[in-house]
Amino acid sequence: MLKKGALSGLKVLEFANYITGPYASMLLADIGAEVIKVEIPGSGDPFRGWGDAAYSPTFCGFNRNKKSITLNVSSKEGKKIFEDLVEDTDVLIENFRPGVLDEMGFGYEQLRIINPKLIYCSITGFGSDGPYRDRPGYDTIGQAMGGLLGVLIDLDKPSGIGAPLSDLLTGLYACYAIQGALLSRYQTGLGQRVETSLLQATVAFGSSNASTFLASGLIPNKSTRTQMAQVYVFTSGDGLPFVIHLSSPQKFWHSLTKALNKLELAEDERFCNRELRFKNYHELTSVLQEIFKSGTRSKWLSLLEKHDVPVAAILNQKEVFEDPQVMHLGMVVEMNHKDLGPVRLVKSAINMSETPPKMSFAPPALGEHTQEILEKLGYRIDDFKTLKLNNVI
Repeated sequence: MLKKGALSGLKVLEFANYITGPYASMLLADIGAEVIKVEIPGSGDPFRGWGDAAYSPTFCGFNRNKKSITLNVSSKEGKKIFEDLVEDTDVLIENFRPGVLDEMGFGYEQLRIINPKLIYCSITGFGSDGPYRDRPGYDTIGQAMGGLLGVLIDLDKPSGIGAPLSDLLTGLYACYAIQGALLSRYQTGLGQRVETSLLQATVAFGSSNASTFLASGLIPNKSTRTQMAQVYVFTSGDGLPFVIHLSSPQKFWHSLTKALNKLELAEDERFCNRELRFKNYHELTSVLQEIFKSGTRSKWLSLLEKHDVPVAAILNQKEVFEDPQVMHLGMVVEMNHKDLGPVRLVKSAINMSETPPKMSFAPPALGEHTQEILEKLGYRIDDFKTLKLNNVI
């Protein structure tokens, strides 16, 4: 028997663009929620334009398992349709600047009158109030102001990083808040507004470095955690990078010295315990780097793995999806859109024995499900034609 998703029957209305809101709703969709994505007629989510045919890989990466309706919500008819959708919705996710939806008539206090059980999730750059309320917020801004860039990059030679971490974190926190609110509604029967922001999510995610600062006044930088956690990055003789993470257990240090046939290092007064390796971190890195220059990465990985040393190659995306364990986990799924063809995506990160995540259908074309959704609301074919003619959909 085909297993239903954990959130089967849950209806989500996504009124959001880019990553934070779409990522949150996609996570809910993967475990069974029905997600309707509301988009602007003619253009839709701006990520659609990051490629060909309004179906860019960037858009597809955050919009599987959804239905798309195009809707001009500034029109009288479009506003009514949106309110009709809200009336039959469990969760609304939006990532507009604070106050924008209130001005449009779609703020929480306005929509809760239509649907008192609504979970209304707002995602902003900096929060719904405060001195930065009206600033534009994007991923790198969140990374910078939330302290993440400060521990990921060399501040003497600053640069951006190649992943939208703050956007993704914010989407995860939003999904977490929504599920908590749904459980509360199950117990009380009442909806509520839940909120997160790029700044909030990024600061919270940095709790490890934050707790160090708050306890000691020490301002962590790129090296602080690597030294404390005994993380070492090396380049092998064939120029390929890899990482060793010794962490706290002393056994990994002894295993490393055995693997390298350098037992004298195990008792070296500079490195013999974690505190000394922390103190002499850069000296130990230089000693080990000199050793690793003498062989290929594959040689060192094989040798260190045999001795149970926590080690891994630093992989690019091509290498990730060629990795035997990634292949075993089936982390690539191919979905096929009836008009736009196949799209390859990364599958869900979770496994559930009774209600597994599903890749049910490919990311939607712009407005692909508009007619289907309107018909469920009671609109007829003639209504659909009129709405299209009047630029409502």
